[in-house]
Amino acid sequence: MKEIVLTTDEGRKLVKTVQKKGTDCDEMKKLELAMSSFTVSSAKRHMNKGLAFEELIEAGTEGLQRAAMEYDLDSDTMFYIHGAWEINQAMIQAIKEKK
Repeated sequence: MKEIVLTTDEGRKLVKTVQKKGTDCDEMKKLELAMSSFTVSSAKRHMNKGLAFEELIEAGTEGLQRAAMEYDLDSDTMFYIHGAWEINQAMIQAIKEKK
């Protein structure tokens, strides 16, 4: 898969559509693809803390979905920043729940 780069406006448009359609849509897949590099690098940082790499990726993806659904479109914060934070927090939470 080739990672895609989104502008701030493109990210907001995708998030707006995801909020209307839900996380099972093509727009969510585009967001996942755009954030895939961050998700993988974050999972690598959290390896050897009790979860398999695949479980960390799954937790990160769920965090990104939550980020898309909860993101405030009127916020000054770029979606990428919000999404990255949610991905990382989801992985940390999954590790805590495993212990």
